Amino acid sequence: MKDLTKAEEQVMHILWELKEGVIKDIIKELPDPKPAYNTVSTIVRILEKKDVVSHRAIGKTHIYFPLISKETYRAYQSQGLMQKFFGNSPKKLLSYFIEKENLDVSELDEILKIIQDKREKK
Repeated sequence: MKDLTKAEEQVMHILWELKEGVIKDIIKELPDPKPAYNTVSTIVRILEKKDVVSHRAIGKTHIYFPLISKETYRAYQSQGLMQKFFGNSPKKLLSYFIEKENLDVSELDEILKIIQDKREKK
C-alpha cells in the first residue's frame, strides 16, 4: 500500500463515510472553501492509481467507492508510525503516548482495562 497525502486521506475519510459517491457528493462533504470539481476529480483518479479507490460507470457517471477499509489503512499507518519512530516496539509507542499526551485518570483506566481484557483472552 502507498502512503496517502493529506488531501487524499481527506477524500478517503469521506468515501469511507459515504460508502460510495460521485465527485459532487465528495465535494459537498469537504469543508469550505470547497475545492474545484477538477481538483477533487484528480485526487480521486490518483487514489484509483494507488488501488485504494475504484468506480463503476452508470452511463457517463462514475460512482466511486473505497477498495480498502478504514481499519486496513489505520493498521497500515499505525505499523508505519511504530516502525519509523518507535523501533517497531508497541511498548515504546504506548509509553510515548501515555507520557506525552497528558492522559487523565479515566483514560489511563480505560487503557488498563483493555490490557486486562486482552490478558484474560490469552
